[in-house]
Amino acid sequence: MSDVTFPAPQGDLRGYLARPDGNGPWPGVIVIHDILGMTRDLREHTDWFARQGFLTFAPNLYSWGSRIACLRATFRDLRAGRGRAFGDIEAARTWLAARDDCTDKIGIVGFCMGGGFALLMAPTGSFDVSAPNYGEVPDDPVDVLAGSCPVVASFGGKDRALPGRAAKLESALDALGIEHDIKEYPDVGHSFMNKMSNRIVQVVASAGGFGFDEAATEDARARILTYFRKHLA
Repeated sequence: MSDVTFPAPQGDLRGYLARPDGNGPWPGVIVIHDILGMTRDLREHTDWFARQGFLTFAPNLYSWGSRIACLRATFRDLRAGRGRAFGDIEAARTWLAARDDCTDKIGIVGFCMGGGFALLMAPTGSFDVSAPNYGEVPDDPVDVLAGSCPVVASFGGKDRALPGRAAKLESALDALGIEHDIKEYPDVGHSFMNKMSNRIVQVVASAGGFGFDEAATEDARARILTYFRKHLA
């Protein structure tokens, strides 16, 4: 497990690379962080995928400038569906794919903000499978998501920020004939896969209907692992 830099269109960025045991080559996974950026929690997610046999890389989308400037620009790109953040994610995929220890199969997974990016990267042709977790769904998903790779997505039924998104996404992917596994966990809220190690963040998140749920996390991970092993083999 190591901190690395990688080339992006507007300059080098930082990221976190986790390798499975052994020599490889392995299929790759790109992990996109949430609004909090490169947290210990995000590194733990990255390490988990590596333990399952994937060469896993988490690019730090906030590493090109001040945190506030990066956050604002990244959310602006997410809302617009284009911009620097998408180029940086593609650069991370290109860097990972070029490694000798990576096969030509790469998936993408994201959480919250990162889930939105993971979903919007699905129709680009760059990834073989996408796992958006409680990420925003575009207003016109049938138009935006046409030609997507297989999608395995997870949402919380008590997520006040994204009500009805699971049904909206499933309806769109049904209409498009795209292979998918969409699940809404009725008893959890937003960010149910994030432990949020910072105590202050935990308290604020709990008050807002957020919070980690072990059972839902284990089930979501099992579904993601099934899809990734199938489509990245």
